[in-house]
Amino acid sequence: MKKTKIRSYAKLNLALNITGKISSLHKIETIVVFVSLHDQIIIERAKSQKHNILFTGKFSQNIGKNNTVLKLLKVLDQKNLLKNKKFRIKINKLIPNKAGLGGGSMNAASILNYFIKKKIVKTSKKELVTISKLVGSDVILGLNVANSILNEKNEVKYFTNCKQFYVLIVKPNFGCSTRDIYSKVKKFTKPKFNKPNKKMFNFDYLKKMTNSLESIALSKYSKLRTIKLFLENSTKPVMVRMTGSGSALAAYFQSKERCDKAKKLFNKNYKNYWCIVSKTI
Repeated sequence: MKKTKIRSYAKLNLALNITGKISSLHKIETIVVFVSLHDQIIIERAKSQKHNILFTGKFSQNIGKNNTVLKLLKVLDQKNLLKNKKFRIKINKLIPNKAGLGGGSMNAASILNYFIKKKIVKTSKKELVTISKLVGSDVILGLNVANSILNEKNEVKYFTNCKQFYVLIVKPNFGCSTRDIYSKVKKFTKPKFNKPNKKMFNFDYLKKMTNSLESIALSKYSKLRTIKLFLENSTKPVMVRMTGSGSALAAYFQSKERCDKAKKLFNKNYKNYWCIVSKTI
């Protein structure tokens, strides 16, 4: 098996609601898009008796041994879906960690998709959902890189030919712990996405929505509040919203020119913070 290069795209939560809780897990519904920002993954068969996973790149530090890619391989091994085949996987991390961009989960989803496409893994759609849940709660969102809406029943509906837009994604020099942010959820929202439709990706609709986790993160981190106010008041985007459990904030624009200008302005005022212009795909 030759080396194969694949891309693992970052996801953005345009809106996110916490609708309840089952045991220790929260029930969520969310509207998701993917952007051109991506990690680069190289996959090849390993001659050793163990899987080999290597993380490189700017955001490869502090990735624990119990990462989503290893979890995926363990689950596939336990179900004997890899037929004792071992793999060497090298991941160039261009998506920042603890940002709410789904970097780790999308890595696992992208690799799983690759295994299925190459018929290395043969499984039913039902078992595919089960595998995704065992690896991570949002892995299911990466099984199809398309505009999608996840309802509270963990059902995903996909949409094509949606209007594309430009995004300035910024992240301060700290991350948010998903577990910590979710632990502070005290209120639940009435489900709003049980009848998903394409109009939900329009800005007129999205501006009326929220990310239920944003107020928690902004309350804990004053820097996030300051950044959001700066983006809203100085760059004049269509909207600014935190993605996932943070700490990344996304400012949405309808033109690349305005998005590029916003990036220059942000870089001038926040020299030590990571930011990138990206586009929905």
